[in-house]
Amino acid sequence: MTAVRIETHGRVRRLTLCRPDRYNTITPELRDELGAAVDAAERDREVSVVLLDAEGPAFCAGYDLDWGTEAQAGEEADDRPVWDSVRDQHMIRSFADTWAKLHDCSKPTVAAVQGWCIAGGTNIVFNAHLIVAADSARFGYPPSRVWGVPEAPWNWIARLGLTNARRYMLTGDEFTAVQAYEMGAVLAVVPDDELFEHTMDLAQRIARVPVNQLEMITWSLNAVADEMYDPRSSRRLGTLFDGVARHTQEGLDFVSRSGEVGIREAVRERDRPFGDYGERAP
Repeated sequence: MTAVRIETHGRVRRLTLCRPDRYNTITPELRDELGAAVDAAERDREVSVVLLDAEGPAFCAGYDLDWGTEAQAGEEADDRPVWDSVRDQHMIRSFADTWAKLHDCSKPTVAAVQGWCIAGGTNIVFNAHLIVAADSARFGYPPSRVWGVPEAPWNWIARLGLTNARRYMLTGDEFTAVQAYEMGAVLAVVPDDELFEHTMDLAQRIARVPVNQLEMITWSLNAVADEMYDPRSSRRLGTLFDGVARHTQEGLDFVSRSGEVGIREAVRERDRPFGDYGERAP
């Protein structure tokens, strides 16, 4: 595997995003490797808890934008006269359905987050049952300003509450680990150098409970969440609108601008008026 490293610590299966030089950005390889690893952990009766973490300065800085914009530009260069929303839905749902495995898993899933966890990174981690954040963690969905909609909006409401979900989704603004804690999005905030130890200790403590007990409790709690928020419908609508957002005139202009000046400069131009993320003043 090239995007996800797998380790076993007693009854805890550790899955580590391991492309730190790329800020663990999302690619089809990461999707496929993470999905297979979660499935394998759920099937393994010697595993009680799944721990998801990441190497480097960022947990996940979202989708690999070079891959994403190039794929869309190539799609529009094909002979197809119009955007095929159904084809696009199948493509992006393959990602959203993979991240949803962290929620649907019958075994507890615990995530440890440091640095940037933005855009597609939130699509992944907000599915985990429990999240521990380092002081350095920063969350947000900047593509809501142009070229994107969260794939599973229910996660934002479940984590932040409706009012705060509106506030951060409508602006794309970032929020800190402490703000995430105050909104109930994360379980705890700890120093960066204590993140792994703290999260592993929690996972090991959970793993002391018999695995059948953990699964029954997880199924019971998930049933309540599923009834309250209807994740499947939320993912279906979120991924559909994500595709629409990428094919509005503004979305097409963003892709075109990325081709002219490079994706990183196009992102800077998008975020500069807000003064956050990479545009924050020193």
